[in-house]
Amino acid sequence: QVQLVESGGGLVQAGGSLRLACAASGRTFSSYFMGWFRQAPGKDREFVAAISRSGGIAYYADSVKGRFTVSRDNAKNTVYLQLNSLKPEDTAVYYCAAGANLNRNYASTLQYDYGSWGQGTQVTVSS
Repeated sequence: QVQLVESGGGLVQAGGSLRLACAASGRTFSSYFMGWFRQAPGKDREFVAAISRSGGIAYYADSVKGRFTVSRDNAKNTVYLQLNSLKPEDTAVYYCAAGANLNRNYASTLQYDYGSWGQGTQVTVSS
């Protein structure tokens, strides 16, 4: 398994931006497709974005499409989530996750496809 550590969360006003990072341990980061999920207070954890091993395929939840961008740097063992035009409803703990698949162009929106999870980073958007 890969160890994941998120960073970059914080408090921001509505309309602002944040950039989350998720650093992975080990030398096989490029073997994993990566995902971002979030969990708001009192709600279930939900899918936000995912990116394939190659970085060429990305999926987004409808609620963040056009505002959030997922990217990865395999040389730095890091996946990023750029959050723009933030809204109060984006307030949540954001988690990154890693999943294994032989297909370099595979990515998943499903939580059960991911075997490793980070501890989460809090994003709070004030109105």
